[in-house]
Amino acid sequence: MFTREEARRFVPQGDGDPQKDVVLAWELLYRLEPELYDRLASAERLHPGVVGWLPRDVDRIAEVGAGTGRLTMELVERGQHVVAVEPALPMRRILRRKLAEAGHGDRVRVVRGFFDRLPLPDDSADLVVACSAFTPSPGHGGEAGLAEMERVCRPGGWVVIIWPNHLGWLAARGYRHVSFPGPMAVEFGSYDEAVELAEIFYPKAAGEVRRRGSRKVPFELLGINPPRDLAFKVLPE
Repeated sequence: MFTREEARRFVPQGDGDPQKDVVLAWELLYRLEPELYDRLASAERLHPGVVGWLPRDVDRIAEVGAGTGRLTMELVERGQHVVAVEPALPMRRILRRKLAEAGHGDRVRVVRGFFDRLPLPDDSADLVVACSAFTPSPGHGGEAGLAEMERVCRPGGWVVIIWPNHLGWLAARGYRHVSFPGPMAVEFGSYDEAVELAEIFYPKAAGEVRRRGSRKVPFELLGINPPRDLAFKVLPE
């Protein structure tokens, strides 16, 4: 299921164990069960303040680690030209299908690429953004990935990391933090789906999800931070 380059990145010794390697486990999920991942991502909705905060009416936007389009669909109306970079072929297929179904197939260019080697020119985007994809780990960004995002961003443009998991790491590199208040819940399509996906992705919380009997489950109950935060940097002109 991995290309040669993907295998070199995610299983460098050739015998990775997804039960011990979180990065490998997610990369396998993206390629083996992309529809399952999409169901989870669709339920984990971003705080509306995060989307509303993003710059509007910009010329060019580059999204890195676009996945199946959790953020991409929101970016379509914000830029004249949008490029969505996603390394996993099954995820790109779902994203292209969603864009076509929404009538945006000609508004977004979906391309293959990794954080540390973006297929985009220098200074080519007004906004470079990653949503629930970037981490300090070299497999999902790291120093090289952040440098690539800043390379692609034009002077005076914005680099934005949505739902960051290491704010201190980003702050040390000049990024400012914004958070939006209010209760947030994972909104599954149904109670049955809430139970099914909790058993797969949040097994420690599955019993409580069953007991509550609701399709809406607070993020805190699942043991994860709500997607209410972002970190950003405006590059010097």
